[in-house]
Amino acid sequence: MTKIAFVGAGSTVFTKNLLGDILSQPELADSTIALHDIDTERLETSQVVAGKTAAALGVTPTIEATTDRRAALADATHVITMFQIGGYEPSTVVDFEVPKDFGLRQTIADTLGVGGIMRALRTIPVLLDICADMEDVCGDATLLNYVNPMSMLCWAVSRASTIPTVGLCHSVQHTAAQLGEDLGVPESELRYRCAGINHMSFYLSFERQVGDSRIDLYPEITRRAQRPAPYRGDPERSDGGTTGLSDEVRYEMFRRLGYFVTESSEHFAEYVPWFIKRDRPDLIERFGVPLDEYPRRCERQIEGWEALRDELVDADSTLEVTPSVEYGAGIIHSMVTGEPRVVYGNVPNRGLIDNLPGDCIVEVPCLVDHNGVQPTHVGTLPPQLAALMQTNINVQSLTVEAALTGNREHIYHAAMLDPHTGAELDLDQIWALVDAMIDAHGDYLPAAFRS
Repeated sequence: MTKIAFVGAGSTVFTKNLLGDILSQPELADSTIALHDIDTERLETSQVVAGKTAAALGVTPTIEATTDRRAALADATHVITMFQIGGYEPSTVVDFEVPKDFGLRQTIADTLGVGGIMRALRTIPVLLDICADMEDVCGDATLLNYVNPMSMLCWAVSRASTIPTVGLCHSVQHTAAQLGEDLGVPESELRYRCAGINHMSFYLSFERQVGDSRIDLYPEITRRAQRPAPYRGDPERSDGGTTGLSDEVRYEMFRRLGYFVTESSEHFAEYVPWFIKRDRPDLIERFGVPLDEYPRRCERQIEGWEALRDELVDADSTLEVTPSVEYGAGIIHSMVTGEPRVVYGNVPNRGLIDNLPGDCIVEVPCLVDHNGVQPTHVGTLPPQLAALMQTNINVQSLTVEAALTGNREHIYHAAMLDPHTGAELDLDQIWALVDAMIDAHGDYLPAAFRS
C-alpha cells in the first residue's frame, strides 16, 4: 500500500496542487495521505482541501491529519517536504530588512545571498531531524524535497543521512514552456536537454520536434533576444508571483553566455554581481529588477490562503482540480507502477557532471521507474557555465559545512564569497551583517551559532 506523507501540509495551495496530481492517477487514488503541520489551523484547512480534492475526483483515499510528525511518517513509502522555518514573520522579514541597514537589497533571498544562507542554517537542522525520524519509522521511503534553498538542503541530507532524496523544482519545465511561447512553438513539440545546479541550470539543447526531425531553436532564441524581453507572471501561481515581471536579465545572460538559464530573471539577478547595485538605479530600471519581490509574494500567498479558508467554511463549496507541472506525482506513480518517465531532479554529483565538484548537488535528467530515481550522466558543461555555477557552489558548500559542524566562521566565509554580497559590501560590513542577522534570527538558528 502506498502511503504519502506531506510534511508542511499547511502550505495549503501547494498541497492542493500536489494532491490533485497524485489522486488523479488511478493507481494512486486509494493511497493513504498523511498530512502533517505544526500549525493546527492550517492543517485543518488542508485536511478539508484534501477531502474536497478527493471528492472532486471521485476517489476514496485514506486521509489522515496530525501534528505528530513521526506518526505521519510511520510506514510511509514517500515523504514530501514543503515547509518554511520561521515563516514570513519573523524570518523572511529579517532576511530582507536587516541587510537593508547595510545597503544590501535582494529580490527573493531563498536560494543564495545572505538571505539564502540564513534560510539554510535555520532549515537544515529541521530537515535532518525529519530524515532521522524517517530512518527510524520508514527507512525505505524516498524523500521528495520541495524546500529551498534546494541545493544546500539536499547537500546536507546527502552528507548526514541515508535516506534516498531528490530535490524537486519547476523552473526547468516552466521556463521551457515560456520559451516556447516566446517563439510561438507549442509546448508539446519542445524537446530539450538541461543540466547544472538548481536555479542555475542551462538548456544545453532546445529543439522542436517536427515529424521525424528536430529543429534547433537556439537560432530563433538569438533572434528573439534582439527585441525587448517579454514580461512574465501569472496571478494564479501558487508561489504568489504575479504579472509584470521583466525577463530582461535572462535574455541578457543568454546574449553573454550563449545558453538560456532556467531560473526566472527576478531570482537570477541576485545570484550574480551585475544587476543589483545600490548606486546604480539605472540597472534596476533597465533590467526591471523587482527588489523585495519575495515579501510581496508572501503577503499575496497569505491573502490567498485566508480567502481559501473562508471559502471552505461553506460545506457545500467544491474545488476545481487542474493538473500542475510539478514532478512529484509522476515520480511516485513511476515508482509504484514501473512506468518509466524522465524528470529533472536535484541529486548528488556522483559522476554526472564532469566539471563540477563531485559532492555538490546538480540538476540533471533522471529516469524514474520501479528502481527509483536514477540520475543520468551529462558529461562536461560549457566552461563558462561551469565557472558561473562554481561561484554559487562555493557559497552552498561553506553554508552546509557551517550547518553540519556548527562552525560560525564558515557563515562569514559563505557570505564573503557570495557574488552579490561581495560586490556590494566590504569585509568589515559583511562580518557585521552576519552578526546582525544571527542576532535577529535568535532561536531559529542553532545555539552553536549564537554563542
